[in-house]
Formats: sequence, structure tokens, C-alpha cells
Amino acid sequence: MLQSSRERTRWYPRWLRRLVYRLYALRVEGRLDHEQVPKHIGVILDGNRRWARAAGGTTEQGHQAGAEKIRELLGWCGETDVEVVTLWLLSTDNLGRPAEELVPLLGIIEDAVRDLAADGRWRVHHVGTLDLLPDHTQRVLKDAEEATRNNTGILVNVAVGYGGRQEIVDAVRSLLAERAAQGATLEELAEDLDLQDIAEHLYTSGQPDPDLVIRTSGEQRLSGFMLWQSAHSEYYFCDVFWPAFRKVDFLRALRDYAARHRRYGG
Repeated sequence: MLQSSRERTRWYPRWLRRLVYRLYALRVEGRLDHEQVPKHIGVILDGNRRWARAAGGTTEQGHQAGAEKIRELLGWCGETDVEVVTLWLLSTDNLGRPAEELVPLLGIIEDAVRDLAADGRWRVHHVGTLDLLPDHTQRVLKDAEEATRNNTGILVNVAVGYGGRQEIVDAVRSLLAERAAQGATLEELAEDLDLQDIAEHLYTSGQPDPDLVIRTSGEQRLSGFMLWQSAHSEYYFCDVFWPAFRKVDFLRALRDYAARHRRYGG
């Protein structure tokens, strides 16, 4: 039976595996068409807990390892001309997890957001419902956004307390409140309503929609991630858990994206 390259290299010494992956990554990167690189990438950072279990660690260690991977990803994006990255760090469903898991997770997310803001290379923007989050988490997100407002690097959307359905509900509520303040009636709104009206009230208003959505861990579903914005996105599902995601996996996603013929609505 033929073995995959991943299966073959598993038995190599660690230093040799690293060398093989480095050379392979250079080869893939060298063949990458930078004219075909997506401008906005959404990433569903999945598999932290399963990675920790496989490594014999704790859930908290898995989340911490996942947070540490973010800086690497943004570095790779900076090397390949990506302009916007949306990171799904915590869903609205995740807020229902037991306190013994949720509280440490929120602390890890807060530290990760502070780290992104302190780096100085990126603009941080929160997407999600702030009111669902603890006050201290809200403060960290607001401070990071304010501190990086004038940065010129990659725009990093941190999706914390985020749900795709909730985003659309919030957008409609915001639109209704705005039109009511302008004196419009429901009948007038219903008559004039179009797609752009709702798009302008999404958390990502003014941003390009994601060209590519990457999900790690082998799960092949969106779970409500950017439901509105991803209507024409390309999807890439990667088998590795998020903390184990490598540059070569990222480059493979870009290569796969570039090889596809994008058909908007076709």
C-alpha cells in the first residue's frame, strides 16, 4: 500500500522532519502566484481540546497552544499579501461551557488580544456581541481596538462571542433602530430594503467579504461562521488540529485556493 508523505515522514528523526517540511514549504511558496492570494481569510481555529487530549495535556494547555499559534499565522499572512484575517476565537455557543473551562479560556483570549495589540503590526477589530461577554473581556477588546486604530498592517478581526445568526439579527436590529431614528415607517423600510442595507450593519461593515475560509481539525462545516459574508467564499478543510497547524498547511490552502476557478453565484 502506498503511504502518504505525512505517514512516511512520521518515522524520520525530528530534525529531518523539520528539514523536509521546511524544504517542502519553500517549494510550495516558490510556486505560489501572489496575484491569486486571497485578500481576506477567515479561520475557524478548531481542535485545541482534541490536540491537548492527544498530547496528554489539559484543555487549558490546548487553548494556550492555540493562542500561541495566532502570531505565526499572522506572520505568514504578512508574507503573502493577505490584508484581512478573521479569527473565530469564541462562539456564542462556547459561552455555555462550564465555568471551569470558560473562565480560563476567556483569560487566554484576553492575553492573546493584548499581545496582538502590543505587537504594533496589526489593527485589531472585535466582531461579536460585546454585551454577552464579561465586563473585563469587553474592556480588553475595546482597548485593543482603540490602541491599534491607526496601525497600517493587517486588519485582524477577533471573533469573540460571535455567532453568524446572531450577527444577522444584530444587523437587522441596528438597521431598524437607525431607520426609526430617521422617522421611517416599517412599510417604507420593507419597500426599500436591499442587501447592501444589511451588509452595512454587519460587524464587518466596510470590509471585503472573505475570499477563503479555513477550518482546522478535519471538521467539514462552517458552524455559523460569517454566514452572510461567506456566500461566495472558497472553503478549505484541513485535517490537523489548530495548535499543530504549520506554514506548509497554510501554503497548501493558498495553493488550493489559487487553483480554483471562482464563480460568483455560478
